[in-house]
Amino acid sequence: MTRRFFDDFEVGERFTTEARTITENDIVQFADLSGDHHRLHLDEAYAKKTPFGGRIAHGLLGLSIASGLWVRLGLLEEGVIAFLGLAWKFIAPVRIGDAVHADVIVKEKRPSRKPDRGILTLEAAVLNQRNETVQEGSWTLLLKRRQEKRSSRSV
Repeated sequence: MTRRFFDDFEVGERFTTEARTITENDIVQFADLSGDHHRLHLDEAYAKKTPFGGRIAHGLLGLSIASGLWVRLGLLEEGVIAFLGLAWKFIAPVRIGDAVHADVIVKEKRPSRKPDRGILTLEAAVLNQRNETVQEGSWTLLLKRRQEKRSSRSV
């Protein structure tokens, strides 16, 4: 896909990422990286006794993978300045073997106080291989504006 700046996005525009299969190794590595070694993620005997009936991925692992899949589209290589925030819901478990992808829609765009940047709000959903939404929410990003757009407006 083409690299984009704030000006290049349109409200309502939709993007779908490729899918990525969640592995046991992903969960173990995320537990080590995050320090979250809860038995629900790492101990099958314990997890079988929970309402989930088995081990599940960390919710933040699913969110992190969705964010990474979005970045892999290559849209923000030059345009992103900062990740400003998110509002997020964890709806259903992500399990070992699930193939997740993200559907992302441009929800809102507005200029910032500085003329060389704008704020983009994205509505995102993480779906599994059965197209069930397992997580959803919004991401807010600060993006650069294109130089030529700013120059033409100042004339």
